[in-house]
Amino acid sequence: MKSFAVIGCGRFGSTLAKTLMELGNEVMAVDSDADIVQEMSEDVTYAVQADVMDESTLKELGLSNFDVVIVSIGSDIQASIMASLIAKELGAKKLIAKAQSILHGKVLEKIGVDKVIYPERDMARRLAHNLSSRNILDYIELSSEYNIMEITSLNSWWGKTISELDLRSKYGINIVALKRGVKIDVSPNPDEEILEGDILLIIGNTNDLIKIENKAGE
Repeated sequence: MKSFAVIGCGRFGSTLAKTLMELGNEVMAVDSDADIVQEMSEDVTYAVQADVMDESTLKELGLSNFDVVIVSIGSDIQASIMASLIAKELGAKKLIAKAQSILHGKVLEKIGVDKVIYPERDMARRLAHNLSSRNILDYIELSSEYNIMEITSLNSWWGKTISELDLRSKYGINIVALKRGVKIDVSPNPDEEILEGDILLIIGNTNDLIKIENKAGE
């Protein structure tokens, strides 16, 4: 079990806090709105009303005792930056913060945030990939260069083995898992035949995955 402090409980923060709690973790939810805190109190370990821009108030929360501190403040960029800065100065072990824009994210990185996330941007990109082809089920960006894609097997792949498809040499991608019904095969055998309805988890360079997407959209 890990311990998390979620600062800012709007739609993103509250969902994150509740989900972390459902997964068996200890969660403290912090927000300046008393109504939100009251609503969250039944769904997390602790729900605290606090001024997130007040260093003395945040200090009392013992943020350094948590495994991860997440600043998920939405529209108030100043509050997001100040809360992140204070959490860092108070010794947060791992600090994650939500950013609204690239500029906002750069400021957060400058003050020492360990990981900056862009939920709206990332979700929009995943949706765009999903909508571009009925075969694309999910798309996860690992970095600016490498990504993971979940794809339903293409018609042209049916009846061929993984070695026959030779996706690594043709597209520069690797199959890391194959899902057939409820069975998931991690690192499937090269002699495994691809069937209709199979779901493949593939990893590769962004440009190489785009080639697969274009083929799926044909």
